[in-house]
Amino acid sequence: MATLRQWAAELGFSQIGVAGVDLSSAEPGLLDWLARGFHGDMHYMAAHGLKRARPAELVPGTVRVITARMDYLPAALPDGWQKVEWARLDQADAAAVSLYARGRDYHKVLRSRLQKLADQLETLLGPFGHRVFTDSAPVLEVELASRSGLGWRGKHTLLLSREAGSTFFLGEIYVDVPLPETAPETAHCGSCSACIDICPTQAIVGEGLVDARRCISYLTIEHAGPIPIALRPLMGNRIYGCDDCQLICPWNKFAQRATVLDFDVRSSMHNPALLDLWRWDEATFLRITEGSPIRRIGFARWQRNLAVAMGNVLAGRVGTDALGGNPALRERLVHALQDWQAAPPDLGDDQALVAEHVNWALGQSV
Repeated sequence: MATLRQWAAELGFSQIGVAGVDLSSAEPGLLDWLARGFHGDMHYMAAHGLKRARPAELVPGTVRVITARMDYLPAALPDGWQKVEWARLDQADAAAVSLYARGRDYHKVLRSRLQKLADQLETLLGPFGHRVFTDSAPVLEVELASRSGLGWRGKHTLLLSREAGSTFFLGEIYVDVPLPETAPETAHCGSCSACIDICPTQAIVGEGLVDARRCISYLTIEHAGPIPIALRPLMGNRIYGCDDCQLICPWNKFAQRATVLDFDVRSSMHNPALLDLWRWDEATFLRITEGSPIRRIGFARWQRNLAVAMGNVLAGRVGTDALGGNPALRERLVHALQDWQAAPPDLGDDQALVAEHVNWALGQSV
């Protein structure tokens, strides 16, 4: 394991562990979550069923899972970065994008490095069966990571580490080699309920239980249809993901900066303004988001999310003094939305989706 850890560190991984494949104790919770419909439109979650909790069914022959974490907190973020992020959520002209999405797509970064780690392990063990995953298949990532000692499942369902908080990505290598398992971590949330209390939409409906249908990350990324009207006012200026439960978590005072340059903030995501992003056409969106996780939602959802944020600004829901002291911003927002109505881009089947949210946004003007 010492050699494997050294190789992993050289590839940018902060920690690795090894888990067994008997996840049967997690099956009842998974089935209950699905039965309650908490997965929303993520129909693949139900389609995969218990395969998610049975690694040897997903990849026959698997007897161990190598788990890995990689820190993503951009290196340039200042100390006290949480205060900076809270301030962004209170800035009427700003767009809030989740920290993890401001650099390169983590799927690409972790997958290639996990494969390199597997290739190196092969030089030590000889040929062996394996397959790498990064949030790309029916895998109970947090369950495997917690069983292998990378951390524990927080009340917000994210993995927490005493050394690194929760600002990291997870990846796995399913292997057919009986590597020695690493010891699990115990939970250290205690009586803290900060993440539950702070959630803007109250999506954390119980300790370790999230109703994805209310989660802003789900609504802005996974959900393809109209955002429920009752939830729109709660989204503020969050246009891609939501970090509130991580910003408030006491353990993130130990969050580690990324050592991988891919997670540096792109210039387009450095203090982005709503109106600047709204001015992008589809070609610009595709060009600027190339290699970014943001690209996967497509231009129509991007505009849908921006329209909701603009409507919330017009309604005075973003900013301590809302728009009372900035009538010029109100005028620019209204004109931008009206210009879209007058000459909407060709969005095909998604035309009505975006139009409905633009109309809603204009109706929020006070």
